[in-house]
Amino acid sequence: MVKRYEAESRVRHFGCRQQLICMVFAQLTWREGLRDIAACLNARPSNLHHLGFSQPIAKSTLADANEQRDWRLWEDLAKGLMRKARALYVGEEFGLDLDNTIYALDSTTIDLSLTLFPWAAFRQTMAGIKMHTQIDLRGPIPTCIHITGARQHDVGWLDSLLFEPGAFYLMDRGYMDFARLFLIANAGAFFVTRAKSILQFTRHYSLPVDRFTGLRSDHVGKPSLAKSRNAFPALLRKVRYYDSETERELIFLTNNLEIPALTVAMLYKMRWRIELFFRWIKQHLRIKHFYGTSPNAVKTQIWIEVTTYLMVAIIHKQMKLPGTLHRTLQLLSVHPFEKVTLNELLTESDHRTSDDRERNQLNLYGL
Repeated sequence: MVKRYEAESRVRHFGCRQQLICMVFAQLTWREGLRDIAACLNARPSNLHHLGFSQPIAKSTLADANEQRDWRLWEDLAKGLMRKARALYVGEEFGLDLDNTIYALDSTTIDLSLTLFPWAAFRQTMAGIKMHTQIDLRGPIPTCIHITGARQHDVGWLDSLLFEPGAFYLMDRGYMDFARLFLIANAGAFFVTRAKSILQFTRHYSLPVDRFTGLRSDHVGKPSLAKSRNAFPALLRKVRYYDSETERELIFLTNNLEIPALTVAMLYKMRWRIELFFRWIKQHLRIKHFYGTSPNAVKTQIWIEVTTYLMVAIIHKQMKLPGTLHRTLQLLSVHPFEKVTLNELLTESDHRTSDDRERNQLNLYGL
């Protein structure tokens, strides 16, 4: 990859490997700036030497590397790790009796300072970028990430995706567009999304439901409006579900007419896992943690952040660590002068309870 992008031309001692080590260290230990990174790493010269650094780290050297080295190198590295991580998690169970691959799609907006990042202007007084993400819920492992300006609407990203036949795609109401949903159905894939409140639906027939499970109705039909019906000419399924935790009635749409209605509701509920991924990413990408202001530096940092997440995911699976991936990430994100021993990772208890607490702090249905 270094050769492909000529990333180390005229480089004497601070190569891409050293840049990666610095950035991963900074993200796992919550460094607040380039000077902070250099000071912490240079404080342990013997350790620095064993990591492959022949000279102390200079703040300006790291800044130049982030600004000038092509960010696509780190994108390619992350994509390679995505393939490796997915292969390790392919047999992961997620609590539903389905053999299909299940993807969750969503986006998160990362707020930026308009003064420092004028190229990312979003509103009159704000700047920002949007991170469109697709994750495989067996992990969860990101499989596709696209970084755009914050102004781009979520649903436009569907135009550039290739849909896997037989897979489920879980999306919120922001992706509710019948023409694009039909592309998913036409590819042989399935979607589960929440219906907008203004949806007009014509029922063709009803399926029986068990009201004690929270289900209220299960209808098969088509959109009532001619424009919507022309955009999606196939049959749709509308499942109405009452969630006792939030005391809200929710309406889901899917093109899969075979799976149980309760499975449709439970599939959508699993979207909270992508929120955990965004939560970890954004904790490390707060505004004071950006180490450069150019588009190249920002994308470099984001892709190395994703690389860090994937490396921990691979280590978590290869070492057969107990608990969830997010619990391991939480344990490894520590102050640089604290230590987490291997024994602590292997004997960590109450991991399931901790993960449940994280889930309960999030809004499961994205309301």
